[in-house]
Amino acid sequence: MAGRIRLEDRECPLSTTVGHVGEWWTLLILHDAFDGYTRFDQFQENLGISSSMLTTRLKSLVADGLLERCPYQDNPTRYEYVLTELGRSIRPVIVALAAWGNSRLAPEERSMILVDAKTGEEVDPVVVDAGTGRRLDDSEAFVYTAGPAASDAMRARYVEAGPM
Repeated sequence: MAGRIRLEDRECPLSTTVGHVGEWWTLLILHDAFDGYTRFDQFQENLGISSSMLTTRLKSLVADGLLERCPYQDNPTRYEYVLTELGRSIRPVIVALAAWGNSRLAPEERSMILVDAKTGEEVDPVVVDAGTGRRLDDSEAFVYTAGPAASDAMRARYVEAGPM
């Protein structure tokens, strides 16, 4: 369609991020990768995803630099999918999404919880400012504004509407 703006063409970093990982299968594949899954059949069996959808998603994750496709067997050649540094960097986002989902459930309704690997104690993840340690869930204290690379349109958004 002419004139349609693709997510990856938008200036907002949120829209570009959603363009990379916003499809729900992508987040589930990454979650499985954090749990140690690396092989096509492991992802497919655990997720119950069709082979064509899984192939498409894995190709996209490799193209976006979140996973690396590495041979693990010759004759026939078989590949595994390993998290890259960029892929590992998205873990806090996935943890935060899961924590948000769990916060809406009673403790006895949670099928998966995050625990300290050493103590086994459940943890309650929060997003904080690295510089001050302050929680970022206060929408009055932390707002967006135009950054150094902002276009005139982005700058106008924050001048007209004020910080969001």
